[in-house]
Amino acid sequence: MARPRKFEEARAVEAAMRAFWTAGYEATSTQDLCVATGLGRSSIYNTFASKHDLFEKALRHYMDERDAVLAELMYGDLPIKEKVRTVLWWAVEPDPEDPAGCLVVNSMIELAPRDPKVAEMLRRDNDKRFEIMRSAFETARSRGEIDPAKDPLALARFVFATVSGLRVMARGGADRAALGSVARTALDAL
Repeated sequence: MARPRKFEEARAVEAAMRAFWTAGYEATSTQDLCVATGLGRSSIYNTFASKHDLFEKALRHYMDERDAVLAELMYGDLPIKEKVRTVLWWAVEPDPEDPAGCLVVNSMIELAPRDPKVAEMLRRDNDKRFEIMRSAFETARSRGEIDPAKDPLALARFVFATVSGLRVMARGGADRAALGSVARTALDAL
C-alpha cells in the first residue's frame, strides 16, 4: 500500500529542511535534495513546483517548529532569566543531531538581501519571535523580575541578536566555551 501523499510531502519537507540548513540554498542541488528526501527528481518536481517552493516550505516548517517551542517556553511560568537562559543555551548546546547554525539566520544572510519573498517570510517570523519575547519581558517587568526602566521590545531584540550571533559563531566553528561566555555575558545584561 502506498504512503499517503501528505506523509510523503511532510517527510520530504523535513529532509529538505535539513539539507538546506546544512549547505544553504544555493549549494543544495536538486541531486542533494533527491538523496536527502529519497525521492526521484520527477517526484520532487511533481510534489513541489520548484527548488524554491520546496525551500519555502522547508523554511516555513523550520520557523513553525521553532516558534512553537519558543512560545511554549516564553508563555510558561519560569522566571524570565531562566527562560532567556534556556533560549541562549539552545544555541550554546544545540541538539547534536541538528546542523550547525540556524536556518533562519543562514537564510537572512544568504537569501534575504536578494529574494523579496524569503525576506518577507523572515521579517514576519522575526516579528512573531519579537512579539513572543516582548510579551514575556512585559510580563516579567510587571512582576518585578526586571528593571521597570528596561524596554521589553529592546530586550527581545537583544536576545534575538545574541542568539543569532551565537548561531553564526557556532556555524563558524566556535567551541562551547566561547559560546557559553557570550551567553553568560548576555544573561548578566538583563
